[in-house]
Amino acid sequence: MNRPLSIPLMILCASLLLQACAAEPPAREVRNTKPVDFSGSWEVDYSQSETVAQRYESMLRELQREYDRRARQGGNQPAAGLYVAGSGADLYALARMSEIITETQLLEITQEENGITVKREGNFALTCEFYPGRLHRVETPLGEETCGWDGHQLVFMISLPEGLSIRHRLTLDPEGERLQVATTVFSSQVSYPFTLDKVYRRFDPSVDGITCKQTLSRGRVCTTERSP
Repeated sequence: MNRPLSIPLMILCASLLLQACAAEPPAREVRNTKPVDFSGSWEVDYSQSETVAQRYESMLRELQREYDRRARQGGNQPAAGLYVAGSGADLYALARMSEIITETQLLEITQEENGITVKREGNFALTCEFYPGRLHRVETPLGEETCGWDGHQLVFMISLPEGLSIRHRLTLDPEGERLQVATTVFSSQVSYPFTLDKVYRRFDPSVDGITCKQTLSRGRVCTTERSP
């Protein structure tokens, strides 16, 4: 998104991270089932992925239509209630957080029989151990992480003590060449969770010209710069 953050919205972003109450839980628990093989190198496909700006504007239109519908039915909520209540600004702050969380361009996924590691360029890796009949839960200084299989989808749920929750849902297409990552951010200060879909396509770093190097601070880092 090219729209700059104003000072009040920057404060709101910090507030959502540090002062939110209990976050809205995901709609359903994940179900452990037979794993799908996600292993490989993946780069973001911008032509198939949502942008934060597109999703934000779409949600604003949906919310405004809902307020308008309530107004026509004689409800207490005026048509302009979305903006009067400040929900537009709250949603924008949530969208900005989603933009930061989903900015990864490259994924490197290694998978074994009972575990997976999703290395994300410029972000921390997602790891999961999966065994029949149970989910994997880990307590960390930042909160609780839960992961497991929900049908053919792999789900990571991160619950932070401040009340913010993040869910990543990974889905592989039938051909095994496209990986969809749906990221949802939940906060009690915003009535609706914000979900952003990004699509990654499989690639071979040795063929496609992706260059990788090992660093002390960030581990293995790959770049998408290619020769003309």
